[in-house]
Amino acid sequence: MSDMNGESPTVIGADANFKGELSFDKSVRIEGNFEGHIHSKGTLHIAEGANVMANVEATNVKIEGTCKGNLTVSEKLHMLASAKVEGDLRTSRLEISDGAIFVGNVVVGQSAGTSSSSSSSSSSFRPTSVSQPTPLPIPREPGRVDDGSPRPKVQDSRIPASS
Repeated sequence: MSDMNGESPTVIGADANFKGELSFDKSVRIEGNFEGHIHSKGTLHIAEGANVMANVEATNVKIEGTCKGNLTVSEKLHMLASAKVEGDLRTSRLEISDGAIFVGNVVVGQSAGTSSSSSSSSSSFRPTSVSQPTPLPIPREPGRVDDGSPRPKVQDSRIPASS
């Protein structure tokens, strides 16, 4: 088993439930459940079937499982086809495989992967919702302008029926 750099990762097994703060320099593969905060100078791999609810700051992140939280990635964030991600993303490079599910906001670019430590470390995970599109106005009769002005009153020009 190896990560993006070819090194053997530390593994949090599929039967593990971990709450707290995780900090590491090389690589970690999460196969179980994790809730809290993750800070890394290395690579985080969220395996298929894993559930992570955490704000993440890492150099590289590879996601195959479920991740809810804000991610700040200084190099590359890769979401594979089985990934389900909910939260805001900031990364220098982003790769999303066909089939991955993502809900949130994204900032991508050279300066996106680096953010001020005060804003990223003090922020807490807030689920984001997808806003519904604004309905389009109902079309009016062709050639008619509806400018909101009052309509002229129309006189009834029918001849009254005699009794």
